[in-house]
Amino acid sequence: MMASEQQSVLDPGDLVDPRPAPRPALAVRSAAALRARRRWLVPVLVVVLLAQMAAAMVTCALRQTPTIDEPVYVATATDYLHEHRLRYNPEHPPLGKLVVMAGVAAADPHYDPSYGGDQGQVGRHLLYASGNDPWRLMLWARLPVIVLTLLFALVVLAFAREVLGTAAGLLALALYCFSPDLIAHGSLATLDVPAAGFVLTSAWLLWRARHRPRRYLPLAGAALGAAVATKMSALPALGLLPLLAVVSVWGVRPGRLRRALTAAAVVTVTAVAVVWLSYLAVDPRLRAESAVPVPAIHGARGLLVDLMPFPHAYRDGMRVQFGLEDQPWQGYLFGHLYTGSRWYYLPAALLVKTPLGMLALWAAGTVAVVSVRRLRPAVPYVLVPPAVLLASAMTGSRDFGTRYALFMPMFLAVGGAAVAAVRLRWSRPLGGALLLFVAVSSLRTFPFYLPYSNEAFGGPAKTHLRLHDSNVDWGQDLGRLADRLRERYPGERVWLVYKGSGIPSYYGIHAADPRTVPPGEVHGLLVVSDSSVAKARGRLAALIASSRAVDDVGHSITVYRR
Repeated sequence: MMASEQQSVLDPGDLVDPRPAPRPALAVRSAAALRARRRWLVPVLVVVLLAQMAAAMVTCALRQTPTIDEPVYVATATDYLHEHRLRYNPEHPPLGKLVVMAGVAAADPHYDPSYGGDQGQVGRHLLYASGNDPWRLMLWARLPVIVLTLLFALVVLAFAREVLGTAAGLLALALYCFSPDLIAHGSLATLDVPAAGFVLTSAWLLWRARHRPRRYLPLAGAALGAAVATKMSALPALGLLPLLAVVSVWGVRPGRLRRALTAAAVVTVTAVAVVWLSYLAVDPRLRAESAVPVPAIHGARGLLVDLMPFPHAYRDGMRVQFGLEDQPWQGYLFGHLYTGSRWYYLPAALLVKTPLGMLALWAAGTVAVVSVRRLRPAVPYVLVPPAVLLASAMTGSRDFGTRYALFMPMFLAVGGAAVAAVRLRWSRPLGGALLLFVAVSSLRTFPFYLPYSNEAFGGPAKTHLRLHDSNVDWGQDLGRLADRLRERYPGERVWLVYKGSGIPSYYGIHAADPRTVPPGEVHGLLVVSDSSVAKARGRLAALIASSRAVDDVGHSITVYRR
């Protein structure tokens, strides 16, 4: 009896095999197919997002006439190419203009190095009086910046993917690619996107240096040097990022002070070397022959300039920049014209010109990075650099636009993507919904990215009521104005107040300045750049007040009828 009971207890049919049951072949194949689809999905999404941004930037580059600063940079790049001298635009270092020079070299424009005049006049002469096609030359000059902007998008993807994961990396890339500010300025032959992007690249390489310092510290220093060699507004990063190098090394090997200080020295020395190389690439003899007077700077600022370990031409450029800071510039914010600067100008301008969904993701992502323990190590790399650079930019005297803060949509694309890395059920659906809102807002403004403002402030058509200059009207729509006048107002008398570097007559606009004649003689069409409308006083303000707005060109130029 006991034997039979034991037999029944040990019956093999009652035993459970501890090994998992083999998965059916169909399930295995389905899982493999799903993994394969996921492997392909990421690169496909990356290509789609980059293609969208590239198409938007190339469209802008093809349709927009030269903005105020572009002819100066293009002429300086052309002078570098032909004359190898440091003569024009000393207030900005050469590297960004060397990038532009790559496109200028492909366009191969005619250039008269003996032409006199200031740097703005030299730029207009190159574009309109030297036998060149300004449309073709500007497109070629803009293309290298477009390519660089797309490369920085890949940096954002890599940075966010390494810190936060693949899903967050794609979200960060999308935020970058749909940013109206980055599309607008990434399509221009200017220095703002390159300078901000090099700072971002340096911060990403310092993040990587936590595990491979010998490989990435010199590269981070080179990227930092590229930023400082592009625009002097990047100089605060020269004080910050070597400290991040210390954090990178110290965090991996606590207590090794010598190694940490060596890391900071490597980054700093490499950055300084890149600045020197950028000047040597233009003129190996480093001749300083500035076409503009260099002011004498005294006091603490003068001492700072003298202590900088940079070429004499760079330090002269710093003196020019300090001289510009001392001038009484006019600003315009929320309908108020003022002289001087407002410390809150840039935060307010960013509030107007950043998509609402992007603002929400920036805020939520910042909270996530700070509050989630596993994400907190990224704070010094993702959040501290834009905070320091923004604080520095807010002290400037020129309230001209969010282009002075393009590092914000770059760094906070990574920071905002942290929403997708939070392990909450609602985080990814919320991130997706906000991203969709961003994409719709960005696509709706096509192709008028420069005057973009979000829906809370009325969209691009209302931006001129709150901001001016490069936020709205930077001279980019002169060609569109010419087309509009030909199509809708043929043969009518035109009075024009245009803010920009283009020459209206080249585009077939034959107009007079209404401020040079008695108001009673101004009849027909009064065409005024919106930045001039914002700053209008006296006779021009009276003319506008007694006219009727009948048309809008690119959300940057208003047509009135008198």
